Amino acid sequence: MEMVSAAAREKKWVVWTGWIISALPVLMLLFSAAGKIFVHSSENDKFIEEHLGWPVRYMTGLAILEICCTLLYLIPQTAVLGAILVAAYLGGATATHVRVGDVPIFQVVLGMLAWLGLLLREPRLRPLLPIRRLGR
Repeated sequence: MEMVSAAAREKKWVVWTGWIISALPVLMLLFSAAGKIFVHSSENDKFIEEHLGWPVRYMTGLAILEICCTLLYLIPQTAVLGAILVAAYLGGATATHVRVGDVPIFQVVLGMLAWLGLLLREPRLRPLLPIRRLGR
């Protein structure tokens, strides 16, 4: 009986760790979306258009897409779809930054954290990983 409760506590700990790790990409994506919607200055708009090559008129649509992907990621029933969409969105951001010569470490790390968080909070995903355990 004692071993069952220890396993249950470990599972709760792993799930909570997954939610905490998931919070970082969620907060960063929502912060990014808010910046696309609310932060409009001539310097920021010039940076977006000249450096990244995206017309400013696309920023609201990208922000809405970013919010939708993030919300799907947060809902347990749609979290896997949300993680796929977040990864796709961050892949586009990565491609944009690579195209202009930037190093997209931030986007790659956010994508990895999103999947790590989901992996920890959703135990049914763990058997899908191609990680072999020693002794098996």
